[in-house]
Formats: sequence, C-alpha cells, structure tokens
Amino acid sequence: MHPPRANRAYRNIARVLRPLLYAVTRRDWRGVEHLPTGTGFIAASNHMTNLDPVTFAHYLYDNGVAPKILAKSSLFGVPFVGWVLKVSGQIPVYRNTSRAGDSLRDGEAALAAGECVAVFPEGTLTRDPDLWPMLAKTGVARLALTSRAPVVPIAQWGAQDLLARYGKVFKPIPPKRVTVVAGPPVDLSDLYDRPLDSATLREATERVMAAITALLADVRGETPPAQVYDMRRQGDPHKGVPGTDAAA
Repeated sequence: MHPPRANRAYRNIARVLRPLLYAVTRRDWRGVEHLPTGTGFIAASNHMTNLDPVTFAHYLYDNGVAPKILAKSSLFGVPFVGWVLKVSGQIPVYRNTSRAGDSLRDGEAALAAGECVAVFPEGTLTRDPDLWPMLAKTGVARLALTSRAPVVPIAQWGAQDLLARYGKVFKPIPPKRVTVVAGPPVDLSDLYDRPLDSATLREATERVMAAITALLADVRGETPPAQVYDMRRQGDPHKGVPGTDAAA
C-alpha cells in the first residue's frame, strides 16, 4: 500500500527503493500511534548520516505518510538525486540567501494542505563525537509556531551502521537493524501567542530536541551528555575549524 498523498513519481521511486531497504535492513518501527491522521504535521528527527533521510522517509512511508522533506537546495542540483527530490515534491532550503524564507512559506503551505513536513532540526550531521543530537537551528520552531501544526519527535538509530557519518562506503551485508521511534507531539501551545523572538524560538527548539534526545536515549539504553554539542563554541571537528554551519 502507498500513502494516499504520494504522487505517481513518489510511488514509483518507492517501488524501487523499498525492496532494497527491506533487503539491507531489519526494521524496528515504534510509536506509529503518535503519527497524526487527517491533519498536517511536522516530523522532526535527529541526523547522524547522509542515509538518514532515506530511513526516515521509509519509516513514514511504510506507515501511511509521504513526507515532504526540507532538504538543502544544493541537493536539487545533484544529478539523479535532484530529479528524485523534485518529482517527489520535496522542499528546498535556500540557506543564507535572499530566498531563505521560501522554505518556510512552502512548508506552511504543505502543512495547511494536510501534508507531513519532515525536518532535521540540526540542519546538518551532528558533530557530537558519540552521535547524540547537537544544538539545533530554530527553523523547526519558526515553522511550528507560525503554522501551529503538531510537531512529532522521531529518533532513529542504526542507519550509521549502513553508512558511517561522512562515510562513502555502503555496508549492506549483513543487514543492519534500524530502529525508528516516534513520540507524542511536543506541546508548544503556551508559546503560540508569545512574540516570535529569539528567546521563544530557542525555547521551542530546545523542547523539540529534548524530546528527540529522550527517545534516542531510550533506544540506545544510554544517558546523553549533560551538555549539548555546540559547533559555535566547540567548532567543527569534521573540518578542523570553528563551525560555520552552527544553529541560528
């Protein structure tokens, strides 16, 4: 079965990708009951590897949701990848440009139309050495507070065994266990009528990330670090220089 909101191109892409994912993963899908029905909603997940968007979308698609993923605009120019993103209706994010507001407007329109908008609030792969979520950008908060759509926190673990962070070698054998779990929507209702300033955006973002981190801690059976990794202060170990892609 395909989600009712999946267009023909989306369904055809899924017909190719899903059998491949079934072959290389052992899926542990949890918390499906928290995915809203009959209304648009935001699905927010942690980000550890470049394969995350695929496993994230697989979880949602298998459970009746065809997500519109907020993806970096540069990806839309990559051969084949860009075509897949365009024809399946994904949403480009024009970061640090005059079109930066387009993704917010497009996201709001999708939510108003009853779609699921999927986001990675960190905006890039986590730089935490143990793959815990790092300090996130406030885009998810702005989208949530302007649209007032439910925000469902989702944690995933295991995709990094298929493709390591920054890795270029795909490791499908043996099949890897991929756990994806959704939690109850994050309550942001007390923030709706507050000014949309940096304090409000940061508070909403921290609530979303705290919910994602708690889900991930349960999946991993571990305690997350007391201090969230912050690229602005701690730099970007991948580049070896202070981070320039840190949370806004």
